[in-house]
Amino acid sequence: MGNIIQIENLCKSFGKTEVLHNISVNFEQGKIHGLIGRNGSGKTILLKCICAMIPITSGTIKVGGKQIGKDTDIPESVGVIIETPGFLPEYSAYKNLRFLADISGGVSRETIEQAIRKVGLDPKDKKRVGKYSLGMRQRLGLAQAIMEDPQLLILDEPMNGLDKQGVADMRKYLLDLKAKAKTILIASHSAEDIEVLCDTVHEMERGHIQKIR
Repeated sequence: MGNIIQIENLCKSFGKTEVLHNISVNFEQGKIHGLIGRNGSGKTILLKCICAMIPITSGTIKVGGKQIGKDTDIPESVGVIIETPGFLPEYSAYKNLRFLADISGGVSRETIEQAIRKVGLDPKDKKRVGKYSLGMRQRLGLAQAIMEDPQLLILDEPMNGLDKQGVADMRKYLLDLKAKAKTILIASHSAEDIEVLCDTVHEMERGHIQKIR
């Protein structure tokens, strides 16, 4: 399979501070790719650049063969969890995803409910998301990321707040997605998650990237 993400000579600065330094890296379609590094190494900034959540300073990013900022403003067919998922606290899980689906063009009720079930939540539960634990919000964040059946998932610390069973469920689900030829780029502090899930591993340090597996 070809490369679903192609990055060449990417630099990102905030004012006079350069936080990504001349990054060139490709991520192949149909695999799970791990991104590791300490806090402040540049992982989350790189993921935000790929998702077009923040503008790059120089270089190019292509997702699915389309250059961000030239061929398209935002990448197509991408599901994202970056930082703690934000939801409307007064709404239930289903109402939150219904609201987001309507903004993006509409997904059927059945599809939304199926996505919620897949992550181990109950779409009929009327509980307000503001009462959810961090782990439940992470699960709902994954449901949001997958509900439109994207080809690429970009996940920043998706296991945050999950208990042991939740981590096991999430790992199984991500491996099932890989088996369906989906591509996943995951940033994680957990060496075990990276070992169990990832086909390739890149390490970031002070805005530089290096392939270690």
